[in-house]
Amino acid sequence: MVDAMEDLRAHLHRVRIPEPTNRIFKQECCVSFDTPKSKGGLYVDMSSFLAFGEDFVDWNYQKTGNPVYLHIKQTKKVVSEEDRPSKKPTILAIGVEGGFGSGEPQYEESCSIIILPHYASLPFPSVVLPEKVRLAADAILLAEGVERKEQVSAWVAEKQASAYAMNLPQIDNDIIVPPSGWKCAKCDKTDNLWLNLTDGMILCGRKNWDGTGGNNHAIDHYNETKYPLAVKLGTITADLEAADVFSYPEDESVIDPLLPHHLAHFGIDFSSLQKTEMTTAERELDQNTNFDWNRLQESAEALQPLFGPGYTGLVNLGNSCYLAATMQVAYTTNAFVSRYFANRSLKSAFDDAPADPTVDLNMQLTKLGHGLLSGRYSSPSSEKQEGIPPQMFKTVIAASHPEFSTMRQQDALEYFLHLLEQVERVNAGNPKLDPSRNFKFGIEDRIQCPSGKVTYNRRYDYILSLNIPLHAATNKDQLEEFQKLKTQAESEGKDMAAGEIVRPRVPLEACLASYSAPEEVMDFYSTALKAKATATKTTGLTSFPDYLVLHMRKFVMEDGWVPKKLDVYIDVPDIIDISHMRSKGLQPGEEILPESIDGEAEFTGPVANEDIVSQLLSMGFGQLLCEKAAINTSNVGVEEAMNWLLSHMDDPDIDEPISHMSQKAPASVDQSKVDTLISFGFQEEVARKALISTGGDIEKATDWIFSNPNAASSSDMDTSSSGAAAAEAELPDGPGRYMLLGFVSHMGTSTHCGHYVAHIKKDGKWVLYNDEKVGASVNPPKDMGYLYFFERLTE
Repeated sequence: MVDAMEDLRAHLHRVRIPEPTNRIFKQECCVSFDTPKSKGGLYVDMSSFLAFGEDFVDWNYQKTGNPVYLHIKQTKKVVSEEDRPSKKPTILAIGVEGGFGSGEPQYEESCSIIILPHYASLPFPSVVLPEKVRLAADAILLAEGVERKEQVSAWVAEKQASAYAMNLPQIDNDIIVPPSGWKCAKCDKTDNLWLNLTDGMILCGRKNWDGTGGNNHAIDHYNETKYPLAVKLGTITADLEAADVFSYPEDESVIDPLLPHHLAHFGIDFSSLQKTEMTTAERELDQNTNFDWNRLQESAEALQPLFGPGYTGLVNLGNSCYLAATMQVAYTTNAFVSRYFANRSLKSAFDDAPADPTVDLNMQLTKLGHGLLSGRYSSPSSEKQEGIPPQMFKTVIAASHPEFSTMRQQDALEYFLHLLEQVERVNAGNPKLDPSRNFKFGIEDRIQCPSGKVTYNRRYDYILSLNIPLHAATNKDQLEEFQKLKTQAESEGKDMAAGEIVRPRVPLEACLASYSAPEEVMDFYSTALKAKATATKTTGLTSFPDYLVLHMRKFVMEDGWVPKKLDVYIDVPDIIDISHMRSKGLQPGEEILPESIDGEAEFTGPVANEDIVSQLLSMGFGQLLCEKAAINTSNVGVEEAMNWLLSHMDDPDIDEPISHMSQKAPASVDQSKVDTLISFGFQEEVARKALISTGGDIEKATDWIFSNPNAASSSDMDTSSSGAAAAEAELPDGPGRYMLLGFVSHMGTSTHCGHYVAHIKKDGKWVLYNDEKVGASVNPPKDMGYLYFFERLTE
């Protein structure tokens, strides 16, 4: 004891009392997933406040010379089974009343002061310790750790008071809403009804992706009137906090602090009403029990848990399943395994990391790789599959992307592209070690104008994004019969059972063929013809990557810019051959389109539809104004062009030539349209680029974004320079035969809600990765994937 105390006093100058601004780690090791609950506990450096597991604390001492540590050890308490009640969840929440129980055991905590290198130990708390040490240790234990600060409750998002509630206009139209017997004012719907709190209109909600729900009359009414708030009838009870209030301009469920007053305006006595409808959150929870959800998670099967190297799950940090599913597949590829596990030790990664290894992406990728693949955290002796929490990795990978730093659900495709871009960035100094290059490939567009001359444009990508040609479904007879039964059921007021639903089945070959099929390019400016014409474009690949990732475009925009998920199955074989998709480049006898002549004004703006212009001319408007109206409304129709004309007649530039207008147009876009696309979940930079590329049309801009999923890339991969050829020569290339390695599936109506899981083929058998749960897959739903990962066959 005396020697330990002397040792401690000799190193008091290395002990710091943490300030409120210091980042304190005390719940997880910086280079592993050891915690205070691990066998050796956790050692907190009392100088840097970084935490290390028992097997790694000596590395930190060797690197920094910091000898004094607060050792935190947590030991599980024994709790009887009768103290662990099991309740069915009633809300979409974890660890809160009415939600999914955490089921976490309780722990007893013990602490001590450890001095390296001899691991001399002093008990804590103790009055004999130097005051500086006592103050420092107390501050560490009382502080909220960085790990905890970066976590929020999973699934439940706090509703905010609407900005429109306090000054909500309410029209005195003598409407009195009865306590029951409601019906949509524009159709026969008697459920999923919303009361607009401004004018008292009762209208049906949005149509769901599977055809259920309403007929969009409530949101159509908002688009016409801009009356912002509506409450769902059937959710209003004496407990007004449970009422489902939706704000259309804020595009989310909100709190209306004045809801009693707003309801009283329409004669509603909420104290006597009974709950008859599910709220939006409850309906989302209800999806957990539908057919697709159960099938994707193989809920009907008694899955055999798997343990050992490569079978470690990832804890859901709160809507982080998109990250978990994607990373599990990534760490199945040899590209990631060799870079961040097989050929990279934790020790070397730590030695190469900066003073704070928690902010180094390569360090955290290595930590994650060893956590998933070593088997250290996946033991059959465990009571349950606990998985590892990728909190430090998530913080680092999201540092350059504001959306991924939130606890909101994200698009797995967008996340995967962001991952590869960041991996490429941190490996820029040593590209041969860069795993992202194994996914990268070249794409070549061949465009032929009516003159017969061609032009070739090359770019790079990490994924092959495929449209789903529903007309190529192989079960059209069954679909027609199902539609008849569905129509009959709806006429009788019945719903089709989940097991009776028939979905289109489209072969993957049809999706690949659609990608390569010729398509028309309208308004293509031909330098040979010196005029706009309709050209023909075909697309092929200039190289085949080691790992081919296919993205199925299941999310599209329907009328009214409402996101819709295609309810479709994709028949995916285990082996595919895309050799026919290789681009052949310039062929003998082909003539390249000439470059633009210096000084030639190459008109790149849209062209007015002649029919629309003709009809506007017949109304007495001038030629220039008619053409401008058609162009600025993207040739949608006469009514839209007329409305544009009437609202822009007084514009100062209304009489400027169209060529002048087209040159100025790319400089700015309508901010309201940008905001609309942002509300769909797109980044502002991508939204602006899409609007500029499509003449300001939101629907076309949305299609453009889906057609260019890597548009958010910070580096422009489009190129036709000689440098591109050199860069492409460094990309992996080989035969076009691939074997299915794994797939990521999505459940839910949007990429920004629902749940993701991964199915991966390992050692010849399919494995399901569902957050922390890892089990042998009995019936892998290969036809329900969102992202498919293929590995090149070398034989």
